[in-house]
Amino acid sequence: MTTVALHDITVRHGRRVVVDAVSLSVASGTWTALVGPNGAGKSTLLRALVGLVPYKGEITVDGADVRGLARRALARTVAIVPQQPLIPVDMTVGEYVLLGRTPYVPTLGVESEQDHRVVADVLARLDLVPLAGRRLGQLSGGELQRAVLGRTLAQEAPVLLLDEPTTHLDPPHQVALARLCRHLGRTHTVVTVLHDLPLGLQADRVLVLRAGRVAADAAFDDAALHATLVATFAGAVRIDTRGARPVVMPNLEP
Repeated sequence: MTTVALHDITVRHGRRVVVDAVSLSVASGTWTALVGPNGAGKSTLLRALVGLVPYKGEITVDGADVRGLARRALARTVAIVPQQPLIPVDMTVGEYVLLGRTPYVPTLGVESEQDHRVVADVLARLDLVPLAGRRLGQLSGGELQRAVLGRTLAQEAPVLLLDEPTTHLDPPHQVALARLCRHLGRTHTVVTVLHDLPLGLQADRVLVLRAGRVAADAAFDDAALHATLVATFAGAVRIDTRGARPVVMPNLEP
């Protein structure tokens, strides 16, 4: 079981506190959706987990402080789909997904048969096989998002952080992604930042961030969580709990 623990994490952008003394623990076998309004600190929190922003406090993976991990070791442990990845437009999808194997390739070495098998599996899982020879600069937004996800999955890290992974995806691929998160959540530590609340409530656990602080952290069917979501989004949504899963709907009543 790979457990990620955050202890009093604080991140500042200049004088502004973006993440304010957040403490939480996320274990393997769970898909956690991180939701909240714009500017709540969701993406910043994920970026802190992989050392992309400076922070105060402590972040550990299975008890080991991530600040003490070498970059290669950290990349084998935590993988992230960033909100705004750097895209080498002339690289093919297959080549780009293969970059996810970099933490496993020896210095001055070449990819192994196992590396290529992992990439082939990822391409098939994400419906990217027909695009493997296409250059990234030729892809639609949704196709590019799947390629970025593919590179991340190819890292085979036990901790997966997905920052708004449904951006640009059409409904079939959004559903496919949710199914993948649910499947991976059985064996990995999966955390997704989502603006799509209906999709967020498909996760096992929902963490609501508001003004840099944790406003709620509960199972998807928790009544107090639902009340917090409605309040956090200023009554713009309502939640129907009559079915097997709660359903989020826009509240158009004045």
